Amino acid sequence: MHRLRLHLLLLVLLGLFAASCSKGHDMDDMKHDSAYMKIMMDMMTQMDAQAKTQDPDHDYATQMVLHHDAAIKMSEEELRTGSNQEMKTIAQDIITKQRAEIGQFNAFTSGHQPMQPLVPQFNTVQKTNMDKMMTASDARTMTARPDYDFAQLMVDHHQAAIDNSEALLQYGRNTTTRALAQAIIADQRQEIASLQSWLTRNR
Repeated sequence: MHRLRLHLLLLVLLGLFAASCSKGHDMDDMKHDSAYMKIMMDMMTQMDAQAKTQDPDHDYATQMVLHHDAAIKMSEEELRTGSNQEMKTIAQDIITKQRAEIGQFNAFTSGHQPMQPLVPQFNTVQKTNMDKMMTASDARTMTARPDYDFAQLMVDHHQAAIDNSEALLQYGRNTTTRALAQAIIADQRQEIASLQSWLTRNR
């Protein structure tokens, strides 16, 4: 009888372990299948591969083009697959604003040569900020609800833009990029507040 009980207990524990592993694999699969996460991972690959000049203003501008491009792609995915009008409105606003800012960044880099002295600290801080964004995103639970997943990942994406813009204000020397950084900080703080409010109301 004692052996039978031990055997049954072992079977129950193995069943719980298998269920836990299956749930973990399902969550991992959902994360890997997320179109939003794929866009963010592609962005990280592109940003890591992009040549750095160690001029904070130049590197901030070129990196933010890639960062904004990812936000636009995520927003286009929300417009394609989402169903909540509030999230669709935010997505369209992101597309409109960030396309305009990409134009400003590209205009800046086309007429700007990297300047001395070099400031490698900016690139170190920027890389740390992007890694922090991915850590936060990896910790998210993907729900397969396009509107919800868009909102929660865009919070992390916007926070990285704010962090990088604050780094630019610390290390940058150009009035054009500093003005863009200040505008991005103000605008994306407001959008984060709207996204977090929506997430709270739609758990």
